[in-house]
Amino acid sequence: MRSIKLALWGILVLLSLLWLAAEPDVFQSENVFALRAAMIQYSGVLAIGAMSIALVLALRPGWPETWLGGLDKMYRLHRWLGISALVFSLAHWLWFEGAGWAIDLGLVTRPERGPRPPIENPVQQFLAGLRDPAEGLGEWAFYISVLLIVLALVPRFSYWWFFKTHRLLAVTYLVLAFHTVVLAEFAYWTQPLGIVLAVLLACGTVAAVIVLLRRVGISRQAMGNITALTKYPGVRALEIGMTMEPGWCGHEPGQFAFVTSDKGEGAHPFTIASAWNATDRSITFITKALGDYTSRLPDTLSVGQEVRVEGPYGRFTFDDGCPRQIWIGGGIGITPFIARMKYLAAQPDRRAGQAIDLFHSSAELDEDAFARLTADAAAAGVRLHIFVNARDGLLTGERIRAAVPEWREASVWFCGPVGFADALKRDLAGQGFDVKKRFHQELFSMR
Repeated sequence: MRSIKLALWGILVLLSLLWLAAEPDVFQSENVFALRAAMIQYSGVLAIGAMSIALVLALRPGWPETWLGGLDKMYRLHRWLGISALVFSLAHWLWFEGAGWAIDLGLVTRPERGPRPPIENPVQQFLAGLRDPAEGLGEWAFYISVLLIVLALVPRFSYWWFFKTHRLLAVTYLVLAFHTVVLAEFAYWTQPLGIVLAVLLACGTVAAVIVLLRRVGISRQAMGNITALTKYPGVRALEIGMTMEPGWCGHEPGQFAFVTSDKGEGAHPFTIASAWNATDRSITFITKALGDYTSRLPDTLSVGQEVRVEGPYGRFTFDDGCPRQIWIGGGIGITPFIARMKYLAAQPDRRAGQAIDLFHSSAELDEDAFARLTADAAAAGVRLHIFVNARDGLLTGERIRAAVPEWREASVWFCGPVGFADALKRDLAGQGFDVKKRFHQELFSMR
């Protein structure tokens, strides 16, 4: 989370400093209308800058994922940038419309405008001729963007509709990029601010086109064939076994992939629940019925069906060098730990000298699923602790500390509900545990 905050504030501060360098006299504005003009430009720069970077991150590039600590963290930054773009766009609109409201209410007097100096630069003349369509189109693009971003932030807005509508932001971005090129202060383009803004607009435009052409992640896609489907009704889970065709380069335990079984539904992220073996090229996913799409999978998938797999993504790979680790999987969050246990069972030298305790908290009971989990833990040399809420009560930080006396020397790897993670972090931090450095969490939310 720290890297996400650093990236977000770094972007906003950099754009602010570049704008201040281009507008050094902004705080010496003669009147409120001069300040208004400057604030319209400033809020517009921040809004289009945040939106440009958010669009680039939507392409799922590799290098930010490494620095941020996984695609889940990168998507969290994408979300915060979207919220920032929404806030600054609203500020941009209010600064523009507010003057008229203030004049109508008699709070300020409309300033007298003298004749505008003639424009001699042919490029500036051309842009000035586009001012009216840029303002009109930009206003409508703003309204649509606000609606789409707000809908994306509403959990009750189904993933299917989110998948169908969120792509429209690429269209509104192209309109807003045109709006920016035409209406940004012409003097900016010969200054560092203009150079950075031009790069952001170019990258954002390319990203928008890629999104509209549905070419996101195309280089990391491969086809797979379903070979087995195993249902665990007690925990409402489905295990999907498949064989990958050439093009899949393998994965590390704890990573995930986007799986498309129905083009109309689009790609859904699923954690990989198996170690990679290049010989048999098999891969396993475990899904849980948490929504309309995942609830229908047992009925819509079939053995022999071809699906598209994109990835792998994520940095939840257990590599920290600690001699002791505590794993905590809440519900379907157990999946990355299953993959790691299968890997350790096949590579026993990788667990030499490392003690691992796995805590699995579940609201439901399925003896077959738990038997498989127990066998995997035994084969990997992992000490397993299963907590069924109705039978054993809730899993708490106190119970974890009691089960693992050496918890202060361990690193914690968590995958599960966000509220559960927050409660554990508060508990451990209150006991002096360095959660910033040694609490690793998979933010498994793509919205």
